[in-house]
Amino acid sequence: MLSKEDNELLCRVGPGTPMGDLMRQYWIPAARSDELPAPNGPPLRVRLLGESLIAFRVTSGKVGLIANSCPHRGASLFYGRNEAEGLRCVYHGWKFDVTGACVDMPSEPPESNFKHKVRAVTYPCVERGGIIWTYMGTRETPPPLPDLEANMHPECRVTTMIRDCNYMQALEGDIDTVHFAFLHMGHLTLEDTYEGNFLHYQVKERAPRYAVTDTEFGTCYGAYRPAEADTYYWRFANFLFPCYTQIPPGTLAVNRGFRAWVPMDDEHTMFFGIAAPPAGGVTVFPERSKRQDVDARRGSSQRAGLGITEMLPDTTDWYGRSRPKADASNDYLLDREKVQRGESFTGLPSVVLEDQAITESMGPIYNRSQEHLGTSDIMIIRTRLRLIRAAQALRDKGEIPPGVDQPEFYRQRSGGVILPRSVDWFEATRDLRRAFVEYPEEFVLETIGERRPT
Repeated sequence: MLSKEDNELLCRVGPGTPMGDLMRQYWIPAARSDELPAPNGPPLRVRLLGESLIAFRVTSGKVGLIANSCPHRGASLFYGRNEAEGLRCVYHGWKFDVTGACVDMPSEPPESNFKHKVRAVTYPCVERGGIIWTYMGTRETPPPLPDLEANMHPECRVTTMIRDCNYMQALEGDIDTVHFAFLHMGHLTLEDTYEGNFLHYQVKERAPRYAVTDTEFGTCYGAYRPAEADTYYWRFANFLFPCYTQIPPGTLAVNRGFRAWVPMDDEHTMFFGIAAPPAGGVTVFPERSKRQDVDARRGSSQRAGLGITEMLPDTTDWYGRSRPKADASNDYLLDREKVQRGESFTGLPSVVLEDQAITESMGPIYNRSQEHLGTSDIMIIRTRLRLIRAAQALRDKGEIPPGVDQPEFYRQRSGGVILPRSVDWFEATRDLRRAFVEYPEEFVLETIGERRPT
């Protein structure tokens, strides 16, 4: 368990906090590009690291991210006029470009040079792979963007969803592999699985063993279960500084994806899910269940409990973007009859909403000094300590945290693989975990035991 002091350090991300200062060392996702679809379009309210900001796309297509309060007398720039390469405050007409320079001050006499003495707080933005990235640190020249493979692929897909809880609660679900066999798949039996595939091994032995290590990019775990007499089924997943995860479902050799758990403030998180087609176009489904195949043949959208998450229309509220219809106010559309029928372990509509309900049910910021952690929590323990120590080293010694200036650290993959029991888990998968590599289909099938559902 964490002390109350360490829990505070881990969770608080506002300006001037140790973890907030750490987050500001990196480029982080601020919004989807399609949330600002057109030049000179409506501005967008964005909460990020405890700050209230306004995003806007100017005539040339560039994106600005400016403090909500106008430097003149504090009026909200959300109501500003987005015109001719700048955002004009409607109160007195002061206009700011994407760098924060005041380019027009019509309320002052023409001979006044006051506009050259006023700047708005802005943060530089770049776009890549459907994401508006921003750097909120103090460097005059920002560090490079991280080499996150999926976001650098031309067919990158981005989804977002808000969570009403601290970023670390949400992130920890991704590095907690054992919950998958209970929360998401606890209703399945061995008869629901294909013998020899990944899901079969998980249902057969729901409690895996673990190996965890610190890495140059953060932390990595391998969770292993018996497969055949001389092999283990391994699930590999990563935490990457400062708030990225790579989850273990799928095939290690071809997975291209990551998740960002971006703190809006201490009690709200924006989830970014980023995925690209499998490397080399090799598509396999080593965790497919018989129930999924039956539902697919019936044309069901529920896909054996995986489900579809229905989203509400966005509003202009600070927390009105990317909201699911199912939330705490309606018990996440819980249907206990689905549990009685054996269709779901939880009765919740989808895997995504199962995670959403559980992490939000802990409260906005869970008091981790009340926890009782077991051996299955080793990756969570290691990741918390890695973050806390990095934030303390930045605060106390000025040490730049991992990966800020090493974009190549992020060239990683995650997923499942079958390995001989005799090999070293980390060394044996070094090449398979490396991004921007493609393998022939025959080799990929071999890594998953050369079996697929029929």
